[in-house]
Amino acid sequence: MGKQLVAGVDEVGRGCLAGPVFSAAVILDKDKKIKGLKDSKLLSPKKRFSLFEEIKAKAISIGIGSCSSKTIDKINIREATFSSMRFAVRNLSVKPNKILVDGDPLEKIKIPVRGIIKGDRLVECIMAASIIAKVARDRLMIDYSFIFPEFDFENNKGYGTMSHLQALKKYKSTPIHRNSFKPVKKNKSNLKWIIENNKTHWLSKKLIGLFLKELGHKVLAIDYLDAKKNTEIDIITLYKSKIFFTEVFSTIDTKNNESEGYYYQNSLEHKDRNIFTEIKNKFHPKFDYQIDRVYIRINTGPPKINRIENVYF
Repeated sequence: MGKQLVAGVDEVGRGCLAGPVFSAAVILDKDKKIKGLKDSKLLSPKKRFSLFEEIKAKAISIGIGSCSSKTIDKINIREATFSSMRFAVRNLSVKPNKILVDGDPLEKIKIPVRGIIKGDRLVECIMAASIIAKVARDRLMIDYSFIFPEFDFENNKGYGTMSHLQALKKYKSTPIHRNSFKPVKKNKSNLKWIIENNKTHWLSKKLIGLFLKELGHKVLAIDYLDAKKNTEIDIITLYKSKIFFTEVFSTIDTKNNESEGYYYQNSLEHKDRNIFTEIKNKFHPKFDYQIDRVYIRINTGPPKINRIENVYF
């Protein structure tokens, strides 16, 4: 008889106000022991990352699944959590004989499943899954913190801390917030608020940051300012060993299809090339760079985006 493969499954981010819910499925190798496994919440960030790397090196298979804020709003957090768990199991490279889940048993899956209350403190493969899910989601929320620094996602990871709630009240919701959750529902962004508070260009840069991230870019900075060189860059990203400087030109449509018109200040067009080289070198000296323009039109539906690459030099 072949080796019995047991997958531990756990989720993270269920109670957050922003960001996706993440799940992981992990099949550990009984012949490769991993010392120090615990519920991810009981580990320091340093120890959690160390175990994350060890689990990746020693596990038979790891699968990760997630459901976005939009999906959570559409089908509710419980169903989204189960859905992310099923994605995680399907993303395993090896099919397990049995699944052990932290909490309630996983539904709508043909593999034998057992739910274990406080399984992330009792069962090693579930502990490992909690660590993988936690580190993977934390990394994503840190990436989002470069796009939305006002919300302190780097530290709160989307949970409803006091600083997060205060930012939500001041800046309203972002596209990664869960609009079905009460604190967010009370502070949803809308076109009227954007116009009245002169937030068109501010929001446009956030939306383009998300747009570039979905294309595979790593956002390094938004509203980068070099006062000595009198140079402000809307967005700086890294993609395939190249630094991208992006100018954002924005407009907004009202219900009457009237527009504020494209506007922009401190255009990069007449800047000296050496300035960009110096700024690029602060991020990655060995990489090349290019300058792009993105035009965005905000309305009540999805924004309309037109990206023009390599516009200068």
